[in-house]
Amino acid sequence: MCGILAVIGKEIDEKVAFSASKKLSHRGPDESDMVVTEHAVLCHQRLSINDLKTGKQPIQGTRETYVVHNGEIYNHKALHEEQFSDVEFRTTSDSEVIIHLYEEKGYEFLNELDGVFAFVVVDGSKVLAGRDPLGVKPLFYGFDKEERIWFSSEYKSLIDHCEQIEEFPPGHYFTLETGFVKYFEPGWYEGKKPTRGPEELREALVKACKKRLMSDVPLGVLLSGGLDSSLVASIVAREMKKEGKTLKSFSVGISKDSSDLSKARAVADMIGTEHHEVVYTPEEGIEVLKEMIQKLESYDVTTIRASTPMYIMSKYIRSQGVKVVLSGEGADEIFGGYLYFKNAPTPQDFHEECVRRVKRLNTADLLRADRSTMGAGVEARVPFLDKEFLEVSMELDPKYKVTPRDGMEKMVLRKAFDDLFDPYLPPEVLWRQKEQFSDGVGYSWVDSLKELAESTITDEEFEAREMRYPYNTPSSKEAYMYRKMYEELFPHPSASLMVKKWIPRWQDDKDPSGRASTHHVATYYEEDEESVAV
Repeated sequence: MCGILAVIGKEIDEKVAFSASKKLSHRGPDESDMVVTEHAVLCHQRLSINDLKTGKQPIQGTRETYVVHNGEIYNHKALHEEQFSDVEFRTTSDSEVIIHLYEEKGYEFLNELDGVFAFVVVDGSKVLAGRDPLGVKPLFYGFDKEERIWFSSEYKSLIDHCEQIEEFPPGHYFTLETGFVKYFEPGWYEGKKPTRGPEELREALVKACKKRLMSDVPLGVLLSGGLDSSLVASIVAREMKKEGKTLKSFSVGISKDSSDLSKARAVADMIGTEHHEVVYTPEEGIEVLKEMIQKLESYDVTTIRASTPMYIMSKYIRSQGVKVVLSGEGADEIFGGYLYFKNAPTPQDFHEECVRRVKRLNTADLLRADRSTMGAGVEARVPFLDKEFLEVSMELDPKYKVTPRDGMEKMVLRKAFDDLFDPYLPPEVLWRQKEQFSDGVGYSWVDSLKELAESTITDEEFEAREMRYPYNTPSSKEAYMYRKMYEELFPHPSASLMVKKWIPRWQDDKDPSGRASTHHVATYYEEDEESVAV
């Protein structure tokens, strides 16, 4: 994992380009390098995970071709053996297979990659840039006054140089000849009616977790105590025990008794991890808000609420020598886990909302997971968004996913791992109601943010919000507070337009907290109010 920056065009100042890439050093604190060609400058800030000795980038192909890549290609060894057994690779890095696929096949190879990626290939005056199907890895592009095109992992590297900045669309590649081309077009993504049964669900998730254990550095799991991260942790712990290894797990909360920490503790005890708890105060979270928004590049309320404790935890994880963690992002979008899904008018509406949420993951949970971990030099891997698992889970007949009004969300996933003779999770976690991360760390976290906004944003400011912020007008003082911080950090005219807001559907209260849903169990709130008082 890393931060990449590429500039394509004429008369490029390599010092300026490399200085811009250093704004990504949090993504790659281990080493950096640069290649200058006649038509391009490629820069790389590296987080060393695979091939610690020879995996430095940019990587050269068999001729004067180069690639910079952020991500992981999980099938790189298979591709090497099947297609390039007669080619002498310069490295053992998973990234190198990209440049050889390009040299062999040109632009039509991205569907062969099993993994997550944002990359730029330079071949003389030709350029190929690509991003993984759902946008797990970030990529942005912009044009400067001399019509040079810039690519970067985060747009903070572009704002001083580009007049216009856009997010590179997931599931696409770009060349100067073709512009953007969509390569990711599975049936479920294009509106095909889902008819699959759930028989393959468990095996597919186990396989997705196993392939994400590829690492030459210590690996751990994020364990919130919710269903999704707990399942991932349980699967990974089982796999590591086969090799005689103990898994490290990490949780965060406002107090030792917050709902997430207490449930995560029960999971860790059952699956036998070396468990770490990070306890922070609302004051400590508020102290890093501006730093978090700068790393996050967003003013979305739910993204900031959840990213801040995740960032605090990630800094602790890095201090423990762990560079890679597996996490549970994506499951709620795939299976309709958010409580508002219970209000879906029909099974087809339920399914279409799942598809819509998965397509927008790059603007919400994936953005949060990437920036709040990579902001501390830690890589997050997301097995629920594995390409093969998506094929199984997104093609499920919605009758298996839809949540009865008086039933439990994500029932099909819970049942897949409900094993009486070899249980994966404690019953109180396997059957735990959805609790959004920013709530589960302790309700006083969100309440403190609202109180801060009330004390810092005046009624006069808020009343004039539409005039000051006509796009994505803040709907609360908390949203206004974040927008104000964001505009100070990112005054570029393109910056505010790239942020998308997370808003629940089919409910009157549009606050993104799960507590805004009428389906949220009242006892959760009552218990947590007592346990997290500070």
